[in-house]
Amino acid sequence: MLKVKRGRKGFTLVEIMIVVAIIGILVAIAVPGFINARAQSRAKACQEGQEKLDGATQEWALENNKDSASTPAWADLVGASLYLSRTPKCPEAGLEIALHSVGTIGACPSTVATHARN
Repeated sequence: MLKVKRGRKGFTLVEIMIVVAIIGILVAIAVPGFINARAQSRAKACQEGQEKLDGATQEWALENNKDSASTPAWADLVGASLYLSRTPKCPEAGLEIALHSVGTIGACPSTVATHARN
């Protein structure tokens, strides 16, 4: 009679559990970093939108001889041949950054504190 050796095929339950545990640990380490990076990029995008709106408002006032109390309309700033190609929005709130007078600093419509400019 011939003895047939059976080779070990597949993985044991313990090996699979160890791999799943390692993957879980890696995910637990990586996810908070991704969430933080996303929040930081949204805050930076909002701050840049505020800066663009401030710059467009300043240019509008300079070219149209307006004083610091003047507030432009969106039609004065946004358009194909105007100062901004589109209306700046806060990515967190999805709302337009509010228009403001020439002498003031614009603010984010979101309540997130990190969106305020320094």
